[in-house]
Amino acid sequence: MALIELKQVAYQTDKQTILQDVSFALEAGDYVTLTGPSGSGKSTTLKLIAGLISPTSGQILYKGRNLADLDLVPYRRQVSYCFQQPTLFDETVKDNLAFPFAIRKQPFDEERAKAALERVDLSADYLDKKITALSGGEKQRVALIRNLLFRPEVLLLDEVTTGLDETSKEIVHQLIAQIQQEGSTILQVTHDQEELAASHKLLQMEKGGILK
Repeated sequence: MALIELKQVAYQTDKQTILQDVSFALEAGDYVTLTGPSGSGKSTTLKLIAGLISPTSGQILYKGRNLADLDLVPYRRQVSYCFQQPTLFDETVKDNLAFPFAIRKQPFDEERAKAALERVDLSADYLDKKITALSGGEKQRVALIRNLLFRPEVLLLDEVTTGLDETSKEIVHQLIAQIQQEGSTILQVTHDQEELAASHKLLQMEKGGILK
C-alpha cells in the first residue's frame, strides 16, 4: 500500500482549472521532485497533500484512507509542509521551537532544541534570539527544524532554498538528505540543481497535469 496516493485529483477556482486528473503515489522512503514551469500546479499539489486546501474532485489517500475523512491535526504532524517563505511567530527562536512540544502537550526539551539548531549550524544561544534579528537563511533553517523536531513521515518542501545564500543552501541540502536517510519520505518542488540531482524520481507537471 502506498503511503500517499493521488487518484484523478482536480482543483478548480471560480476562474480557472489549476489541476486536472493528477494521479501518482508516494512509497515510504521515496525522494520525489515535482518539476515543470511556473503555474503548472506544483505548489497546489503540495498544498492539497498537506490538507491546506481540498480537491474539487478525485481522492487523496493516506495509508489507504481518504484524506477527507481524517482528523487533520494528527495528520499534519505526520505530513509536514514547509513553505517557500518561512513563517516564524511570537518573539524568539525558542518560542518557535517550543511550539511542536506544546501542541503535543509535552514539556519543552531544551537540549533537543539545541541539538536541532546545531544540525543547521546555529549555536545554542540562538534560542534566545529575536526572530526579527535573523537573516533570511537563518529564518528558513529555524522553520525547517521546527518541522523536524518530531520527524514526520512525509516532508513537503516548496522551494525552500529559493533566495538563500550558498552557505544556507548547503546546510539545508545536508539536512534534507539526512532526514530522508533517517526514514522520512520527501516530496519537493524545486529548481535547485543539487536538490534535483539528489532526488530519486522526477514527476514532470505541465498545464495542471502529470506528463506520462
